[in-house]
Amino acid sequence: MKGEKDITVTLSEATRDSGGFVTVKGTLTNDGTSPFNATSWVGQEVALQKSGASVAGAVLVDAVGKKRYYVLRDTEGKCLCTMGLTLIKPGETRPVFAQFPAPPAGTTEVEFQLPTMPPAKITITEG
Repeated sequence: MKGEKDITVTLSEATRDSGGFVTVKGTLTNDGTSPFNATSWVGQEVALQKSGASVAGAVLVDAVGKKRYYVLRDTEGKCLCTMGLTLIKPGETRPVFAQFPAPPAGTTEVEFQLPTMPPAKITITEG
């Protein structure tokens, strides 16, 4: 996915585990000319603001099941995802991840959405 300010997010895996979660992993690369802060990726929900510059606003969309899956949170309300995505220098690459509730077992194709980025179709594999 290539988005604003020449930021690229490359998703490498989406794995379903036995605990009922899906973990999406990848990398964020700043192909632009100025430092990047992922403040717009936190999402609109007020409770997620405490996650700071992160991928807390990511969503998995199951078009067939007509359901959206939001990033999981810990007991303090922070996302189970990469946080601290600030001052990413031009040319720098950082790993990113986000955990979601798993769609039903038969669902393997979903869309990954991240604010300000185009959506990406991904395949969930068994972990």
